[in-house]
Amino acid sequence: MSDRPNILMIMSDEHDPAVMGCYGDPIVQTPHLDGLAERGITFDAAYTSSPLCAPARASFTAAQYVSRCGVWTNDCQLPSDDYPSLPCALNAAGYECWLGGKMHFASAHRYGFREVYPGANQGQKSGKGGRRAYGDMSESSRGWEGRVAAFKTGDTSPILEKDRKVTAECSAFLQNRKADDKPFFLLAGYLAPHFPLTIPEAYYARYKDKVPMPEIPDGFLDTLPTNYKHLRAGFGVTKATPEQTKLGRELYWGFVNWLDDEIGELLAALRESAVADNTIVIYCSDHGENKGDHGLWWKNNMYEHASRMPLIASYPKRWAGGQRRAGACSLVDLAQTIAEIGGAESSGDWDGASLLNYLDDEASGGRDIAISEYYGHNIASGMAMIRQGPWKYVYHARFDPAHGPERELYHLADDPGEFNNLSADPAQAERVAQLHDLLTEELRRDPEAAEAQSRADLAKGY
Repeated sequence: MSDRPNILMIMSDEHDPAVMGCYGDPIVQTPHLDGLAERGITFDAAYTSSPLCAPARASFTAAQYVSRCGVWTNDCQLPSDDYPSLPCALNAAGYECWLGGKMHFASAHRYGFREVYPGANQGQKSGKGGRRAYGDMSESSRGWEGRVAAFKTGDTSPILEKDRKVTAECSAFLQNRKADDKPFFLLAGYLAPHFPLTIPEAYYARYKDKVPMPEIPDGFLDTLPTNYKHLRAGFGVTKATPEQTKLGRELYWGFVNWLDDEIGELLAALRESAVADNTIVIYCSDHGENKGDHGLWWKNNMYEHASRMPLIASYPKRWAGGQRRAGACSLVDLAQTIAEIGGAESSGDWDGASLLNYLDDEASGGRDIAISEYYGHNIASGMAMIRQGPWKYVYHARFDPAHGPERELYHLADDPGEFNNLSADPAQAERVAQLHDLLTEELRRDPEAAEAQSRADLAKGY
């Protein structure tokens, strides 16, 4: 029997950690994830590498920031299966790496994963993308209307059916594993609570008329950064009515509840298996969800609801449960952590740093740095964020020679709602400069250079 632990990583899609009991939500029912937190360590300031599915997942797989691995949008990919990825490093260290469910990979690439079952990742990538013109605030006539049409109850949907398969197939994998098998890294990739927000009636009924509406101060939408105004227009959410927002939020809370029950079934299968005692369980999401907060839906921005992700790690043999960690971290740090746990040799070109010492000893403090980037659709320029301590700084690259850049700066302890942008406050000029320098150091180049490369790459395609 190996003395190295198995690793079960559960990654959901579009889950705002604010909608979890263990993160303070008094309404949502997430008993299984809350139980995992009681048996593990919860990170309060964990961030996605990008608030968009494919870039976030590729960044984790490659243990590199989005602008360094070149996965700018959902239509981009890591170049080859022999890219120095986390699964390849674990395989070389004697692990078996398995993927059950979504990772938003193209059909031709698995980057060191074997599949628990085939058919879950069959997309094609063009490498193409672009930018909206700075002054073009034209509104989409299709985006919002098409998505709100799926704000409804029902027992079947593509996401419900695919996630039920994730639970069934990954549960079978765990129960068929023997204690003396090679150690494994299993990534169970759920799609929930990603839109379309179609969920069984029983889950909706629990939240009807119980979910508060988003807080949006008078006049706030007029002060949004230009990119966020583009997101509102490009996705058509300027057309959202209060009734649609209310219904969508109730359905989202119910969808999180539904996901929690699916995860509960998977965790039950692990408990009943021969490998339960020697398996680390990690829960995270690829990014969050706005749910109408800040006048936005889905992700695509750097507000907490979109860029922060849940992160829980449980291994009672090594870590006492019920602990919390306040230091900032991100998906690349998680990749480095898993590599260290598995005794894998990390690439010298990986980003981030392992959190293992921080898991073992809160007093070690960790690095307390998180980076997130977004170069996807419905924006006029790319953006990059750094979180350190209570401060969050966001840099929106120049839109064109005549416009930009724009900046955001928030003190999250004093302004958790992120309504007071301090970037133009003369008293914060030195802090803005310091955080910008640290952001540039982490990205290994100026954010303007990253944006220039993204525009060139996305115009050329594959």
